[in-house]
Amino acid sequence: MAATSATPRTALICGPYLSGKTSLFEALLAECEALHLHDGGSGFSIADSTPEAKAHGMSTELNVATADYLGESWTFLDAPGSVDLMQDMRAAMETADIAVVVVEPEPDKAIILSVYLKMLEAAGVPHLLFINKSDKKNISVRAMMEALQAASAKPLLLREVPIHEGEDITGFVDLVSERAFHYEEGKHSSLIKIPEGVRDREAEARTELMESLADFNDELLEKLLEDAVPSSSELYDNLTNDLKDDLVVPVFFGSATLRHGTHRLMKALRHEAPSVRRAAERLGVDPEGPLAVKVIKTLQAGHAGKISVARVLAGNLKSGDVLNKERPAAINKLFGRNMEALQGAGPGDVVGLGKMDSVETGDLLSTEGREPESGIGLAPAPLFSLAIKAESRADDVRLPDNLKKVMEEDPSLSSEFDEMSGEQVLHGQGELHLKLALEKLESRAGLKVEASPPTVAFRETIRKPVEQRTRHKKQSGGHGEFGEVHVKVAPQARGEGFAFTETIHGGTVPKQYIPAVQAGVEDTTRKGPLGFPVVDVSVNLFDGKYHSVDSSEMAFRKAGAQAMREALAAAGPVLLEPINNVSVSVPEQFLAGVQKIVLGHRGQIFGFENKEGWAGWNEVTAQVPAAEMQNLIREIRSVTMGVGSFSAGFDHLQEISQKEYERIAGQG
Repeated sequence: MAATSATPRTALICGPYLSGKTSLFEALLAECEALHLHDGGSGFSIADSTPEAKAHGMSTELNVATADYLGESWTFLDAPGSVDLMQDMRAAMETADIAVVVVEPEPDKAIILSVYLKMLEAAGVPHLLFINKSDKKNISVRAMMEALQAASAKPLLLREVPIHEGEDITGFVDLVSERAFHYEEGKHSSLIKIPEGVRDREAEARTELMESLADFNDELLEKLLEDAVPSSSELYDNLTNDLKDDLVVPVFFGSATLRHGTHRLMKALRHEAPSVRRAAERLGVDPEGPLAVKVIKTLQAGHAGKISVARVLAGNLKSGDVLNKERPAAINKLFGRNMEALQGAGPGDVVGLGKMDSVETGDLLSTEGREPESGIGLAPAPLFSLAIKAESRADDVRLPDNLKKVMEEDPSLSSEFDEMSGEQVLHGQGELHLKLALEKLESRAGLKVEASPPTVAFRETIRKPVEQRTRHKKQSGGHGEFGEVHVKVAPQARGEGFAFTETIHGGTVPKQYIPAVQAGVEDTTRKGPLGFPVVDVSVNLFDGKYHSVDSSEMAFRKAGAQAMREALAAAGPVLLEPINNVSVSVPEQFLAGVQKIVLGHRGQIFGFENKEGWAGWNEVTAQVPAAEMQNLIREIRSVTMGVGSFSAGFDHLQEISQKEYERIAGQG
């Protein structure tokens, strides 16, 4: 890459759906003069170009673009805003030098930011806020700051105060330099005198800014106590150091579509964002050590094949280098879906590595061939599932390979084959998440897939013990079949499973036939009289008869199966449904609504408490039948502005009436 005056840096652009982060992504590229925006910023030139993104009018995967700004290389990573698609943000933030969190200027929506800010805080990623769409009427910056502070564990530092003309915001005053700027349509803002009506608010906000910075700097605190006025350069130094150490969160505002405030934001990124050294150290990589390359995204790029988007954390990558025992087919600079071949890359560069088949998102690559590593980008537990199959039986053989490619792009997707139900089950973060995955299968491979709710793992057991005597006898030409077994079948405590024992005396059933009896019994437990696998049952073989000529393993296997069928039917079979432990995370203002939803899903609530480390959030503990889990995440999100979530795991099997089972089956 061309030499620059600083190590290449990376900024992650993230935030909730509809916050306008993709507009900001392209506005920042326009500031780098790498992109010409349409008037008013309408339409995207390089972002959201996939069929799925166009169909849904939203980002559906990570947008990546590298450009130069004043001789320095910058890569911008635009992560999808949907809560279903946050895996791209998880992986991308690992190597980002700084994150720009985009938010709408509506205090009531500030709670949505909690999920994004907590992820960044947990990862130690420096970040700032950009209050977008500030061209709207009646924006209260004070109310926004109060609401946003409630969502952030770090102190927020307002960097600007708006200049109003009537109800319109027409510019801003920079609180550090104490210079005022007037927005100019399609151009950089012009320098103006600070309007008299803004001076008091500017002075108050600047004092608040300095006092917040003084919490982390004793020298600055002493100056303020002595009523000395620190210089602008001192404040900039404090801001830069505190941001690099992830101690504070600066707040800017503007309008990405009008490019208001984006020039100021880009200047702040250039002067205050840390270098790749900090990102390397966060990941345990020696910045001065050997070559280390972190994979942050996998793309399927049509004819170009698999592209591993990765950042060089240390060392220099050259064409022909072998990473983790595999040589990249190419090293590319990325600008949306456009790729430019490179001969190498150095610390800080983000590149696309071609056709590294064994490499996965999250891997840390080196020339030493170390084992792949994954960090905070690991996928979350699934929240929604579908049973899938190809519409055409001729496509059955194509489905696994193409599904694997889709899952390589998004590690928060997973799939498994359920042997009991015979279904291929696809897991993800929500209904939209899986819908997009199936759309990719169709648009990329022409695979049309049928989807339905997965079969619930109902089981059955028995209520009472029985003894059963069964004789299998079949006579035909030559040797016949003969085997007689006497068994005791009894229920076991819930969770104890299946047990087979024998107490044969006197050789009434020869030892060589006992395994065949057990096999026949176990064959029958795969589908009991109610149609489901049988659990928590013990079987004791205590007597029987054999024939010296007609007895065989097959005869005794059939006798064992027949005896078990008859015994289960007589022992009071009952249905069991799986019950999950569920922990729901929810902002406290939505607690009552979420509790009502859990109860409506036949859930049993055990209590709730404050969620540790999440101010204003609760955690509800409950047990919910697995048959009621399918739409739980959709309903929780519908009453929590999309931010509520849960974790779940199997706990026990519980008896269910035939009537209740029929009701559930009828809903399916």
